[in-house]
Amino acid sequence: MTDTAPSLPRMRSWLFAPGDSDKKMGKAIASEADIALLDLEDSVTPENKADARLRVATAIAGAPDRSRVWVRVNPLSGDWTEADLDAVVAAGPGGIFLPKAEGGHDVERLDAMLSAREVAAGLDDGAIRIAALVTETAAAMFTTGTYDSAIDGQRRLVAMSWGAEDLSSELGAREQRGPDGEYTHVYEMARSLCLLGAVKAGVAPIETVQPEFRDLDKLTARARSVRAQGFRGMLAIHPAQVAPINEAFTPSAEELDHARAVIQAFADNPGAGTVSMDGNMLDRPHLVLAQRLLVEAGEP
Repeated sequence: MTDTAPSLPRMRSWLFAPGDSDKKMGKAIASEADIALLDLEDSVTPENKADARLRVATAIAGAPDRSRVWVRVNPLSGDWTEADLDAVVAAGPGGIFLPKAEGGHDVERLDAMLSAREVAAGLDDGAIRIAALVTETAAAMFTTGTYDSAIDGQRRLVAMSWGAEDLSSELGAREQRGPDGEYTHVYEMARSLCLLGAVKAGVAPIETVQPEFRDLDKLTARARSVRAQGFRGMLAIHPAQVAPINEAFTPSAEELDHARAVIQAFADNPGAGTVSMDGNMLDRPHLVLAQRLLVEAGEP
């Protein structure tokens, strides 16, 4: 075995599929989603979890590219996570999506659980990555800045996302959005804490789902808005949402041309802290943003 980490898939769109439905899992895996997210948590009832674990493991094993097939397991605070991992790790999923995470210590704990099972399955140490849902409980809201403290877990942690539904349930809140359709303050705070925590940890911030899956115009507007804020991808609950999400999180030709021009302007002025381009004064943060955009687009 080696410690060489596999390359990551793109992470623009993460499509959920219930783990007790072979048909829906098959559609998710065959879709254009960057990551097919097979669910063992909320979409599977307790009496169906054992059967769903077997179905998920079979779906992973039969996937053409297992690196983009991930599994949302049950939270560490419950009694089902061990059995979830026992069933799916040997199949070699690309990653584990951890719900109701409450800090970097949860990533450390999951890392240890995965390592033991990777050894038993003959997989490379650290082969299976982790994404964490980090705002689903009140306690979790206070620990979003601790994920960079998961020293061992950092080799696995690649993304952080947030959620409103479970947080709403814990708060006893009867509404998540105001009359304008936008999230109310506590949920906007959850989104912001996820973004800040992910950037601090050096991982991809991923926007939460949009339940109104038929309103694709609204989805597109929201995806473009959160991308402009710094998010790198978005969760999806229906295959129809995948294409708009992928498009929204893919840099346009105009954006790429502008980024190349910014980089060239600084290359033409080595050592300069600022450069002038198209009547605008650009400084080093503009260069960093341009370089990051090209990396996200897969350019060297």
